[in-house]
Amino acid sequence: MTSVFDVKPQNLATEIAKDLKSKIQAPAWAVFVKTGAHKERPPVNPDWFFVRAASVLRTIYKNGPVGVSKLRTRYGGKKNRGRAPEEFRKASGNILRKVLQQLEKAGLVMQKKDGVHKGRIITPAGVALLERTAAGLAKKNGP
Repeated sequence: MTSVFDVKPQNLATEIAKDLKSKIQAPAWAVFVKTGAHKERPPVNPDWFFVRAASVLRTIYKNGPVGVSKLRTRYGGKKNRGRAPEEFRKASGNILRKVLQQLEKAGLVMQKKDGVHKGRIITPAGVALLERTAAGLAKKNGP
C-alpha cells in the first residue's frame, strides 16, 4: 500500500488541487492578494488557492490538530527589508482561515478540542482522498 509520504508533496498537492476544484470555491479576492507580508507579488498560478488547500490538507494529515496560527508560521517566509537583515513574517491568516472553512464545509477536515490542544483534524473522507491520490500517483509514476 502506498503512503502519502511515498510521493512528492508537490505532485500530490497539484493532483489533489484538481480534485478540490469541484469541492471548494476560491473567494473572489483570491486573484488580487499576496499570500503574506513576506511576498512582494501575488501568486502567478491562477489555481494557487486550490494548491494551497491541498497542501493544508496534507499538513493537517501529517501534524494532527492544527490551527490557523501554526499554519501561518508554516507558510510564512523571509521578508526582504532592503539593506536591513531579513526577518521572518507569518503568512496571511485570512487565506488560511478561508481554506480551512472551505475544507470543513467539504467534509475533509473537522474541528477538535483535546484538552489544551485544539484545531482541525482530518476526517476519514480526507484521509481517503489523500491515500487514493497518492496511490494513483505512485501507479502512474511507477516504482
